Amino acid sequence: MSRAHRTARLTVPVIAVSLLVGGGLSALTLGQGTARAAAPAADAGRAGAAAKVTEDFNGDGYGDLVVGAPGGTVSGKAKAGYVVVTYGSKDGLDPARKKVVSRSTSGVPGAATAKQAFGKSFTKGDLDHDGYTDLVIGVESRSSAGAVVLWGSASGLTGGTKIATHGFNPQAGDFDGDGTTDLALFSGPGYYGDDPIGQQARLWKGPVTRTGTPAKTLDFLDKSQWWDYDSDQRPDPTCADRECIDGPRSVQGPVVPKAVGDINGDGRADIAMNDYYGDGEWGNSVLYGTPTGFKRGQAPGSAGELAIGDVNGDHYDDLALGDDDYEPGVRVAFGSADGLKAQTQGFDQNLPGVPGAEEDGDRFGSSIAVGDVTGDGYADIAVGVIGEDVGGVTDAGDVVLVRGSAAGVTGSGAQAFHQDTAGVPGVAEKGDLFGAATALLDVTGDGRADLAASSVQENAQAGAVWSLRGTSTGLTATRSVAFGPKDVAAPNTAALFGSALR
Repeated sequence: MSRAHRTARLTVPVIAVSLLVGGGLSALTLGQGTARAAAPAADAGRAGAAAKVTEDFNGDGYGDLVVGAPGGTVSGKAKAGYVVVTYGSKDGLDPARKKVVSRSTSGVPGAATAKQAFGKSFTKGDLDHDGYTDLVIGVESRSSAGAVVLWGSASGLTGGTKIATHGFNPQAGDFDGDGTTDLALFSGPGYYGDDPIGQQARLWKGPVTRTGTPAKTLDFLDKSQWWDYDSDQRPDPTCADRECIDGPRSVQGPVVPKAVGDINGDGRADIAMNDYYGDGEWGNSVLYGTPTGFKRGQAPGSAGELAIGDVNGDHYDDLALGDDDYEPGVRVAFGSADGLKAQTQGFDQNLPGVPGAEEDGDRFGSSIAVGDVTGDGYADIAVGVIGEDVGGVTDAGDVVLVRGSAAGVTGSGAQAFHQDTAGVPGVAEKGDLFGAATALLDVTGDGRADLAASSVQENAQAGAVWSLRGTSTGLTATRSVAFGPKDVAAPNTAALFGSALR
Protein backbone atom coordinates (compact mmCIF):
# COMPACT_ATOMS: atom_id res chain seq x y z
CA MET A 1 0.00 0.00 0.00
CA SER A 2 1.42 3.38 -0.94
CA ARG A 3 2.00 6.12 1.65
CA ALA A 4 -0.46 8.32 -0.27
CA HIS A 5 -3.14 5.66 -0.08
CA ARG A 6 -2.49 5.06 3.59
CA THR A 7 -2.65 8.75 4.43
CA ALA A 8 -5.96 9.23 2.63
CA ARG A 9 -7.46 6.36 4.58
CA LEU A 10 -6.17 7.52 7.94
CA THR A 11 -7.65 10.97 7.68
CA VAL A 12 -11.11 9.44 7.85
CA PRO A 13 -11.71 8.26 11.42
CA VAL A 14 -14.42 6.33 13.17
CA ILE A 15 -15.38 7.73 16.49
CA ALA A 16 -17.00 6.73 19.68
CA VAL A 17 -19.77 8.78 21.23
CA SER A 18 -20.87 9.40 24.79
CA LEU A 19 -24.09 11.08 25.87
CA LEU A 20 -23.73 13.21 28.98
CA VAL A 21 -26.38 15.01 30.97
CA GLY A 22 -26.06 17.19 34.01
CA GLY A 23 -25.60 20.75 35.19
CA GLY A 24 -23.40 23.52 33.96
CA LEU A 25 -24.27 26.92 32.52
CA SER A 26 -22.42 29.12 30.10
CA ALA A 27 -22.66 32.76 29.20
CA LEU A 28 -20.80 32.18 25.93
CA THR A 29 -22.16 33.86 22.83
CA LEU A 30 -20.85 31.62 20.09
CA GLY A 31 -18.93 33.18 17.24
CA GLN A 32 -20.28 32.89 13.72
CA GLY A 33 -18.09 31.19 11.16
CA THR A 34 -16.80 33.13 8.18
CA ALA A 35 -16.30 30.31 5.71
CA ARG A 36 -18.23 30.29 2.47
CA ALA A 37 -18.85 27.71 -0.22
CA ALA A 38 -15.73 26.80 -2.14
CA ALA A 39 -15.33 25.78 -5.73
CA PRO A 40 -15.49 22.01 -6.11
CA ALA A 41 -12.18 20.35 -5.34
CA ALA A 42 -10.76 17.25 -6.95
CA ASP A 43 -11.69 14.01 -5.25
CA ALA A 44 -8.93 13.21 -2.76
CA GLY A 45 -9.06 9.49 -3.54
CA ARG A 46 -10.93 8.66 -0.39
CA ALA A 47 -12.51 5.47 -1.78
CA GLY A 48 -10.37 2.42 -1.17
CA ALA A 49 -9.92 0.45 2.02
CA ALA A 50 -12.91 -1.63 3.01
CA ALA A 51 -12.92 -0.25 6.53
CA LYS A 52 -13.00 3.33 5.30
CA VAL A 53 -16.04 5.38 6.23
CA THR A 54 -16.39 8.24 3.76
CA GLU A 55 -17.30 11.71 4.99
CA ASP A 56 -18.36 13.64 1.86
CA PHE A 57 -22.12 13.89 1.26
CA ASN A 58 -22.01 16.26 -1.71
CA GLY A 59 -18.90 14.94 -3.48
CA ASP A 60 -16.98 18.25 -3.40
CA GLY A 61 -13.87 16.75 -1.82
CA TYR A 62 -14.45 18.15 1.66
CA GLY A 63 -15.55 16.15 4.69
CA ASP A 64 -18.91 17.07 6.21
CA LEU A 65 -19.57 17.06 9.97
CA VAL A 66 -22.69 15.53 11.50
CA VAL A 67 -23.79 16.76 14.95
CA GLY A 68 -26.39 14.92 17.01
CA ALA A 69 -28.81 16.77 19.28
CA PRO A 70 -30.91 13.96 20.81
CA GLY A 71 -32.38 16.21 23.51
CA GLY A 72 -33.92 18.67 21.08
CA THR A 73 -37.64 19.45 21.24
CA VAL A 74 -39.19 19.00 17.79
CA SER A 75 -42.81 19.80 16.91
CA GLY A 76 -43.50 20.18 20.63
CA LYS A 77 -42.15 16.72 21.44
CA ALA A 78 -39.50 16.85 24.16
CA LYS A 79 -36.33 14.89 23.44
CA ALA A 80 -37.53 13.94 19.97
CA GLY A 81 -34.06 14.84 18.70
CA TYR A 82 -32.46 16.07 15.50
CA VAL A 83 -29.14 16.19 13.63
CA VAL A 84 -27.29 19.02 11.91
CA VAL A 85 -24.97 18.53 8.95
CA THR A 86 -22.41 21.28 8.34
CA TYR A 87 -20.72 21.04 4.95
CA GLY A 88 -16.96 21.37 4.69
CA SER A 89 -15.04 23.76 2.42
CA LYS A 90 -11.47 24.98 1.90
CA ASP A 91 -12.22 27.56 4.59
CA GLY A 92 -13.53 24.98 7.05
CA LEU A 93 -17.00 24.80 8.60
CA ASP A 94 -19.58 27.55 8.42
CA PRO A 95 -22.82 27.08 10.39
CA ALA A 96 -24.63 28.92 7.58
CA ARG A 97 -23.88 26.00 5.24
CA LYS A 98 -25.95 23.40 7.03
CA LYS A 99 -28.91 21.07 6.93
CA VAL A 100 -31.10 20.44 9.98
CA VAL A 101 -32.85 17.06 9.94
CA SER A 102 -35.52 15.69 12.24
CA ARG A 103 -38.50 13.42 11.86
CA SER A 104 -40.54 16.54 11.17
CA THR A 105 -38.36 17.43 8.16
CA SER A 106 -40.11 17.14 4.80
CA GLY A 107 -39.20 13.87 3.09
CA VAL A 108 -37.94 12.19 6.26
CA PRO A 109 -40.18 9.23 7.13
CA GLY A 110 -41.88 8.95 10.50
CA ALA A 111 -43.00 11.59 12.95
CA ALA A 112 -41.28 13.40 15.79
CA THR A 113 -41.90 11.40 18.98
CA ALA A 114 -41.11 12.34 22.56
CA LYS A 115 -38.00 10.68 23.99
CA GLN A 116 -37.09 9.03 20.69
CA ALA A 117 -33.67 10.77 20.74
CA PHE A 118 -33.39 10.83 16.95
CA GLY A 119 -29.73 11.49 16.18
CA LYS A 120 -28.28 9.84 19.26
CA SER A 121 -26.22 7.73 16.85
CA PHE A 122 -25.45 7.72 13.14
CA THR A 123 -23.07 6.31 10.56
CA LYS A 124 -21.80 7.27 7.09
CA GLY A 125 -21.20 5.25 3.94
CA ASP A 126 -22.01 5.07 0.24
CA LEU A 127 -24.85 2.57 0.50
CA ASP A 128 -26.19 2.81 -3.05
CA HIS A 129 -22.72 2.88 -4.66
CA ASP A 130 -23.30 6.15 -6.55
CA GLY A 131 -20.14 7.92 -5.37
CA TYR A 132 -21.84 10.07 -2.72
CA THR A 133 -21.74 9.30 0.99
CA ASP A 134 -25.10 8.59 2.64
CA LEU A 135 -26.13 9.18 6.26
CA VAL A 136 -27.93 6.63 8.46
CA ILE A 137 -29.48 8.14 11.60
CA GLY A 138 -30.33 6.01 14.64
CA VAL A 139 -32.53 6.47 17.70
CA GLU A 140 -32.62 5.83 21.45
CA SER A 141 -31.98 2.17 22.31
CA ARG A 142 -35.41 1.69 23.89
CA SER A 143 -37.26 3.20 20.92
CA SER A 144 -39.10 0.76 18.68
CA ALA A 145 -38.49 3.02 15.67
CA GLY A 146 -35.96 2.06 13.06
CA ALA A 147 -33.21 4.12 11.48
CA VAL A 148 -33.53 6.58 8.59
CA VAL A 149 -31.26 6.84 5.53
CA LEU A 150 -30.60 10.23 3.91
CA TRP A 151 -29.01 9.99 0.47
CA GLY A 152 -25.98 11.93 -0.70
CA SER A 153 -26.03 13.94 -3.92
CA ALA A 154 -24.24 16.82 -5.64
CA SER A 155 -26.53 19.18 -3.71
CA GLY A 156 -26.00 17.43 -0.37
CA LEU A 157 -28.27 15.11 1.58
CA THR A 158 -31.70 14.53 0.10
CA GLY A 159 -34.86 12.52 0.71
CA GLY A 160 -35.21 9.84 3.34
CA THR A 161 -35.79 6.10 3.46
CA LYS A 162 -37.17 4.30 6.48
CA ILE A 163 -35.59 1.21 7.99
CA ALA A 164 -38.48 -0.34 9.86
CA THR A 165 -36.59 -1.92 12.78
CA HIS A 166 -33.13 -2.13 14.31
CA GLY A 167 -32.57 1.62 14.82
CA PHE A 168 -29.86 1.45 17.50
CA ASN A 169 -26.23 2.43 16.68
CA PRO A 170 -26.13 1.51 12.96
CA GLN A 171 -22.65 0.83 11.52
CA ALA A 172 -21.59 1.09 7.85
CA GLY A 173 -18.61 -0.61 6.22
CA ASP A 174 -17.62 -3.17 3.60
CA PHE A 175 -17.86 -6.14 5.96
CA ASP A 176 -17.67 -8.84 3.27
CA GLY A 177 -14.98 -7.23 1.12
CA ASP A 178 -16.94 -7.17 -2.13
CA GLY A 179 -16.34 -3.47 -2.80
CA THR A 180 -19.78 -2.24 -1.74
CA THR A 181 -20.83 -0.71 1.57
CA ASP A 182 -22.89 -2.89 3.91
CA LEU A 183 -25.00 -1.78 6.85
CA ALA A 184 -25.01 -3.50 10.25
CA LEU A 185 -28.28 -2.78 12.07
CA PHE A 186 -28.93 -3.44 15.74
CA SER A 187 -32.04 -3.53 17.89
CA GLY A 188 -32.02 -1.76 21.22
CA PRO A 189 -30.32 -3.90 23.86
CA GLY A 190 -31.54 -4.69 27.31
CA TYR A 191 -28.97 -5.22 30.05
CA TYR A 192 -30.62 -4.98 33.40
CA GLY A 193 -30.62 -7.57 36.15
CA ASP A 194 -28.42 -10.63 36.44
CA ASP A 195 -28.66 -11.79 32.84
CA PRO A 196 -28.56 -10.06 29.48
CA ILE A 197 -31.84 -9.48 27.69
CA GLY A 198 -32.16 -10.51 24.06
CA GLN A 199 -30.94 -8.37 21.21
CA GLN A 200 -31.18 -8.91 17.49
CA ALA A 201 -29.15 -7.56 14.60
CA ARG A 202 -29.27 -7.71 10.85
CA LEU A 203 -26.65 -7.21 8.16
CA TRP A 204 -27.82 -5.45 5.00
CA LYS A 205 -25.38 -6.36 2.25
CA GLY A 206 -24.74 -3.63 -0.28
CA PRO A 207 -25.57 -2.07 -2.50
CA VAL A 208 -28.79 -0.79 -0.89
CA THR A 209 -31.37 0.78 -3.19
CA ARG A 210 -33.04 4.08 -2.38
CA THR A 211 -36.25 2.20 -1.71
CA GLY A 212 -34.46 0.51 1.18
CA THR A 213 -33.80 -2.87 -0.43
CA PRO A 214 -30.41 -4.48 0.27
CA ALA A 215 -28.75 -7.00 -2.03
CA LYS A 216 -29.11 -9.58 0.75
CA THR A 217 -29.84 -9.72 4.48
CA LEU A 218 -28.29 -11.78 7.24
CA ASP A 219 -29.36 -12.02 10.89
CA PHE A 220 -26.35 -12.33 13.18
CA LEU A 221 -27.61 -11.90 16.75
CA ASP A 222 -30.28 -14.18 18.11
CA LYS A 223 -31.58 -13.95 21.65
CA SER A 224 -32.49 -17.65 21.70
CA GLN A 225 -28.96 -18.86 20.93
CA TRP A 226 -26.58 -17.18 23.38
CA TRP A 227 -23.16 -18.55 24.10
CA ASP A 228 -22.81 -19.95 27.59
CA TYR A 229 -19.50 -18.33 28.51
CA ASP A 230 -19.25 -20.16 31.84
CA SER A 231 -19.53 -23.66 30.38
CA ASP A 232 -18.09 -22.78 26.95
CA GLN A 233 -21.00 -24.58 25.29
CA ARG A 234 -22.12 -23.97 21.72
CA PRO A 235 -25.89 -24.07 21.15
CA ASP A 236 -25.32 -24.64 17.43
CA PRO A 237 -22.96 -27.59 16.80
CA THR A 238 -22.83 -26.89 13.05
CA CYS A 239 -20.44 -24.00 13.68
CA ALA A 240 -17.04 -25.60 14.11
CA ASP A 241 -15.39 -22.50 15.48
CA ARG A 242 -16.72 -21.34 18.87
CA GLU A 243 -16.37 -17.72 17.78
CA CYS A 244 -18.09 -18.24 14.42
CA ILE A 245 -21.40 -16.43 13.94
CA ASP A 246 -21.74 -16.66 10.16
CA GLY A 247 -25.38 -16.72 9.19
CA PRO A 248 -28.14 -16.92 11.81
CA ARG A 249 -25.80 -17.91 14.63
CA SER A 250 -25.56 -16.02 17.86
CA VAL A 251 -23.28 -14.19 20.24
CA GLN A 252 -23.86 -13.51 23.91
CA GLY A 253 -25.59 -10.17 24.07
CA PRO A 254 -26.46 -7.52 24.26
CA VAL A 255 -23.78 -5.48 22.54
CA VAL A 256 -23.23 -1.78 21.89
CA PRO A 257 -21.37 -1.30 18.58
CA LYS A 258 -18.93 1.61 18.74
CA ALA A 259 -16.42 1.74 15.86
CA VAL A 260 -15.54 0.28 12.46
CA GLY A 261 -12.12 -0.35 10.91
CA ASP A 262 -9.97 -3.02 9.26
CA ILE A 263 -8.02 -4.45 12.19
CA ASN A 264 -6.62 -7.57 10.48
CA GLY A 265 -5.88 -5.90 7.13
CA ASP A 266 -7.92 -8.34 5.05
CA GLY A 267 -9.85 -5.66 3.16
CA ARG A 268 -13.01 -6.28 5.18
CA ALA A 269 -14.40 -3.95 7.82
CA ASP A 270 -14.63 -5.06 11.45
CA ILE A 271 -16.86 -3.78 14.27
CA ALA A 272 -15.53 -3.04 17.76
CA MET A 273 -18.19 -3.13 20.45
CA ASN A 274 -19.00 -3.16 24.14
CA ASP A 275 -20.49 -6.41 25.50
CA TYR A 276 -22.74 -6.92 28.49
CA TYR A 277 -22.25 -10.25 30.28
CA GLY A 278 -24.81 -9.87 33.06
CA ASP A 279 -24.35 -9.16 36.76
CA GLY A 280 -23.24 -5.63 35.90
CA GLU A 281 -20.17 -6.88 34.02
CA TRP A 282 -19.06 -5.32 30.72
CA GLY A 283 -16.29 -6.12 28.29
CA ASN A 284 -15.25 -5.53 24.68
CA SER A 285 -14.99 -7.66 21.58
CA VAL A 286 -14.61 -7.39 17.80
CA LEU A 287 -16.79 -8.78 15.03
CA TYR A 288 -14.36 -9.52 12.21
CA GLY A 289 -15.86 -9.26 8.74
CA THR A 290 -15.79 -12.33 6.48
CA PRO A 291 -17.27 -13.05 3.03
CA THR A 292 -20.28 -14.73 4.67
CA GLY A 293 -20.82 -12.96 7.98
CA PHE A 294 -18.73 -12.28 11.07
CA LYS A 295 -16.28 -14.02 13.34
CA ARG A 296 -16.01 -12.85 16.91
CA GLY A 297 -12.72 -12.04 18.59
CA GLN A 298 -11.68 -10.73 21.95
CA ALA A 299 -10.70 -7.18 22.81
CA PRO A 300 -9.28 -5.77 26.05
CA GLY A 301 -11.04 -3.46 28.46
CA SER A 302 -14.33 -3.15 30.27
CA ALA A 303 -16.61 -1.18 27.95
CA GLY A 304 -15.70 2.53 27.68
CA GLU A 305 -15.20 4.49 24.47
CA LEU A 306 -13.72 2.91 21.35
CA ALA A 307 -12.16 4.29 18.16
CA ILE A 308 -10.17 2.76 15.31
CA GLY A 309 -7.27 3.92 13.11
CA ASP A 310 -3.71 3.02 12.11
CA VAL A 311 -1.68 4.63 14.89
CA ASN A 312 1.65 2.95 14.09
CA GLY A 313 1.39 3.08 10.29
CA ASP A 314 1.78 -0.66 9.68
CA HIS A 315 -1.36 -0.90 7.47
CA TYR A 316 -3.39 -2.61 10.21
CA ASP A 317 -5.95 -0.51 12.05
CA ASP A 318 -5.55 -0.29 15.82
CA LEU A 319 -8.22 -0.09 18.53
CA ALA A 320 -8.06 2.83 20.97
CA LEU A 321 -9.96 2.27 24.21
CA GLY A 322 -11.02 5.18 26.36
CA ASP A 323 -11.72 5.62 30.05
CA ASP A 324 -13.76 2.90 31.75
CA ASP A 325 -14.60 1.99 35.33
CA TYR A 326 -11.55 -0.22 35.78
CA GLU A 327 -8.86 1.28 33.55
CA PRO A 328 -8.76 5.10 33.63
CA GLY A 329 -6.77 6.58 30.78
CA VAL A 330 -6.42 5.30 27.22
CA ARG A 331 -5.08 2.04 25.86
CA VAL A 332 -4.21 1.06 22.30
CA ALA A 333 -4.51 -2.54 21.11
CA PHE A 334 -2.57 -2.96 17.88
CA GLY A 335 -3.93 -4.73 14.83
CA SER A 336 -2.23 -7.54 12.95
CA ALA A 337 -3.02 -10.18 10.34
CA ASP A 338 -4.31 -12.33 13.21
CA GLY A 339 -6.45 -9.57 14.70
CA LEU A 340 -5.75 -7.57 17.84
CA LYS A 341 -2.48 -8.30 19.60
CA ALA A 342 -2.66 -9.21 23.26
CA GLN A 343 -0.19 -6.54 24.39
CA THR A 344 -1.54 -3.00 24.68
CA GLN A 345 0.01 0.44 25.12
CA GLY A 346 -1.56 2.52 27.87
CA PHE A 347 -1.14 6.22 28.54
CA ASP A 348 -2.61 9.11 30.48
CA GLN A 349 -1.55 12.64 31.40
CA ASN A 350 1.60 11.24 33.00
CA LEU A 351 2.95 10.34 29.54
CA PRO A 352 6.02 12.58 29.04
CA GLY A 353 5.10 15.49 26.81
CA VAL A 354 1.35 15.39 27.49
CA PRO A 355 0.07 18.68 28.97
CA GLY A 356 -1.56 18.65 32.40
CA ALA A 357 -1.28 16.34 35.38
CA GLU A 358 -3.22 13.16 36.06
CA GLU A 359 -5.76 13.75 38.83
CA ASP A 360 -8.75 11.87 40.20
CA GLY A 361 -11.90 12.78 38.33
CA ASP A 362 -10.19 14.06 35.18
CA ARG A 363 -11.84 11.33 33.05
CA PHE A 364 -8.96 11.22 30.58
CA GLY A 365 -10.44 9.22 27.68
CA SER A 366 -14.08 10.09 28.34
CA SER A 367 -14.33 10.56 24.56
CA ILE A 368 -11.89 9.46 21.92
CA ALA A 369 -11.31 9.87 18.18
CA VAL A 370 -8.60 8.67 15.79
CA GLY A 371 -7.36 10.37 12.60
CA ASP A 372 -4.21 11.70 10.93
CA VAL A 373 -4.04 15.37 11.91
CA THR A 374 -0.55 16.08 10.54
CA GLY A 375 -0.78 14.07 7.31
CA ASP A 376 2.34 12.04 8.13
CA GLY A 377 0.69 8.65 7.64
CA TYR A 378 0.26 7.92 11.35
CA ALA A 379 -3.14 8.30 13.01
CA ASP A 380 -3.28 10.60 16.02
CA ILE A 381 -5.67 10.32 18.98
CA ALA A 382 -7.91 13.11 20.27
CA VAL A 383 -8.77 12.46 23.91
CA GLY A 384 -11.61 14.14 25.77
CA VAL A 385 -10.80 15.05 29.39
CA ILE A 386 -14.17 16.30 30.60
CA GLY A 387 -13.20 16.52 34.27
CA GLU A 388 -10.10 18.65 33.71
CA ASP A 389 -9.95 21.81 35.82
CA VAL A 390 -8.85 24.84 33.82
CA GLY A 391 -7.32 27.79 35.68
CA GLY A 392 -9.07 26.74 38.85
CA VAL A 393 -12.42 26.29 37.07
CA THR A 394 -13.82 22.90 38.10
CA ASP A 395 -14.71 20.40 35.36
CA ALA A 396 -14.29 22.91 32.55
CA GLY A 397 -12.82 20.13 30.42
CA ASP A 398 -10.29 19.99 27.60
CA VAL A 399 -9.16 17.88 24.64
CA VAL A 400 -5.65 16.45 24.37
CA LEU A 401 -4.12 15.41 21.05
CA VAL A 402 -1.38 12.75 21.17
CA ARG A 403 0.60 11.71 18.12
CA GLY A 404 0.95 8.37 16.42
CA SER A 405 4.33 7.01 15.35
CA ALA A 406 6.00 3.81 14.16
CA ALA A 407 6.46 2.93 17.83
CA GLY A 408 2.82 3.65 18.69
CA VAL A 409 1.56 6.55 20.77
CA THR A 410 4.10 9.23 21.68
CA GLY A 411 3.76 12.25 23.95
CA SER A 412 6.15 14.22 21.75
CA GLY A 413 4.25 17.13 20.22
CA ALA A 414 1.12 16.51 22.32
CA GLN A 415 -1.29 19.44 22.62
CA ALA A 416 -4.21 20.46 24.85
CA PHE A 417 -7.09 22.79 23.99
CA HIS A 418 -9.92 24.25 26.07
CA GLN A 419 -12.12 27.33 26.06
CA ASP A 420 -9.40 29.47 27.65
CA THR A 421 -6.87 28.53 24.97
CA ALA A 422 -5.89 31.58 22.90
CA GLY A 423 -7.91 31.61 19.67
CA VAL A 424 -10.59 29.17 20.88
CA PRO A 425 -14.02 30.87 21.14
CA GLY A 426 -15.67 31.02 24.55
CA VAL A 427 -14.65 31.00 28.19
CA ALA A 428 -13.94 27.98 30.40
CA GLU A 429 -16.73 27.67 32.97
CA LYS A 430 -17.57 25.29 35.77
CA GLY A 431 -19.22 22.09 34.59
CA ASP A 432 -18.86 22.76 30.85
CA LEU A 433 -17.32 19.29 30.33
CA PHE A 434 -15.61 20.44 27.14
CA GLY A 435 -14.55 17.35 25.16
CA ALA A 436 -17.75 15.38 25.83
CA ALA A 437 -17.55 14.10 22.24
CA THR A 438 -14.73 14.33 19.71
CA ALA A 439 -14.29 13.61 16.01
CA LEU A 440 -11.38 13.84 13.57
CA LEU A 441 -12.26 14.35 9.90
CA ASP A 442 -10.88 16.44 7.05
CA VAL A 443 -13.38 19.29 6.55
CA THR A 444 -10.88 21.53 4.69
CA GLY A 445 -9.83 18.98 2.04
CA ASP A 446 -6.09 19.39 2.66
CA GLY A 447 -5.44 15.75 3.57
CA ARG A 448 -5.24 16.45 7.31
CA ALA A 449 -7.90 15.62 9.87
CA ASP A 450 -9.52 18.52 11.70
CA LEU A 451 -10.87 18.33 15.25
CA ALA A 452 -14.52 18.66 16.21
CA ALA A 453 -15.17 18.77 19.96
CA SER A 454 -18.33 19.45 21.93
CA SER A 455 -19.66 20.56 25.28
CA VAL A 456 -23.23 19.32 25.70
CA GLN A 457 -23.51 21.30 28.94
CA GLU A 458 -22.87 24.65 27.27
CA ASN A 459 -25.66 27.21 27.72
CA ALA A 460 -27.84 25.17 30.08
CA GLN A 461 -27.43 21.95 28.08
CA ALA A 462 -28.19 23.56 24.75
CA GLY A 463 -24.74 22.32 23.75
CA ALA A 464 -22.11 23.59 21.33
CA VAL A 465 -19.41 22.34 18.94
CA TRP A 466 -15.92 23.68 18.18
CA SER A 467 -13.85 23.05 15.03
CA LEU A 468 -10.04 23.35 15.06
CA ARG A 469 -7.90 22.80 11.98
CA GLY A 470 -5.22 20.23 11.42
CA THR A 471 -1.79 21.28 10.14
CA SER A 472 1.54 19.59 9.45
CA THR A 473 2.58 20.42 13.01
CA GLY A 474 -0.66 19.51 14.77
CA LEU A 475 -3.89 21.29 15.62
CA THR A 476 -4.21 25.06 15.57
CA ALA A 477 -6.76 27.34 17.22
CA THR A 478 -6.23 29.94 14.49
CA ARG A 479 -9.48 30.48 12.56
CA SER A 480 -11.29 28.02 14.81
CA VAL A 481 -15.06 28.34 14.97
CA ALA A 482 -17.78 27.43 17.45
CA PHE A 483 -21.52 27.11 16.97
CA GLY A 484 -24.60 25.96 18.83
CA PRO A 485 -28.27 25.33 18.03
CA LYS A 486 -29.16 29.02 17.63
CA ASP A 487 -26.37 29.49 15.08
CA VAL A 488 -27.93 26.83 12.84
CA ALA A 489 -31.55 27.90 13.51
CA ALA A 490 -32.32 24.67 15.37
CA PRO A 491 -34.19 23.96 18.64
CA ASN A 492 -32.09 25.19 21.52
CA THR A 493 -33.58 24.25 24.91
CA ALA A 494 -31.67 21.34 26.47
CA ALA A 495 -30.87 20.08 22.97
CA LEU A 496 -27.64 18.35 24.08
CA PHE A 497 -26.15 19.58 20.80
CA GLY A 498 -22.89 17.71 20.18
CA SER A 499 -23.77 14.54 22.06
CA ALA A 500 -22.69 12.65 18.95
CA LEU A 501 -20.15 13.81 16.36
CA ARG A 502 -18.99 12.22 13.13
